[in-house]
Amino acid sequence: QVQLVESGGGSVQAGGSLRLSCATSGRTFSNYDMGWFRQAPGKEREFVAVISWRATTSYADSVKGRFTVSRDNAKNTAYLQMNSLKPDDTAVYYCAARPRRLGLGTRPSTYAYWGQGTQVTVSS
Repeated sequence: QVQLVESGGGSVQAGGSLRLSCATSGRTFSNYDMGWFRQAPGKEREFVAVISWRATTSYADSVKGRFTVSRDNAKNTAYLQMNSLKPDDTAVYYCAARPRRLGLGTRPSTYAYWGQGTQVTVSS
């Protein structure tokens, strides 16, 4: 069982930055792919970024060049650095974990564990 706790959300103006953290329990963090997803009101949950257990990364086109995903295996924590934020980035952001597997995890259904979510609000 893996527990995930997100932090770092908040309210910022357009152009600002936030860094989300996802702290995990357990001793096998290094063997997990870590994904970030978001869900805006009235919309489906969508892929934002993923960092595999090998530290391979992938991003949604909408955040490419603005967001950076990283991980610190010594701290059992994944991060999402968000720069140049836009009002369209407003959503609840979730981190998710799955045991390592082939392919980058861009689909929510492939993740077994989820955090509680953290609100990000970007004002114009």
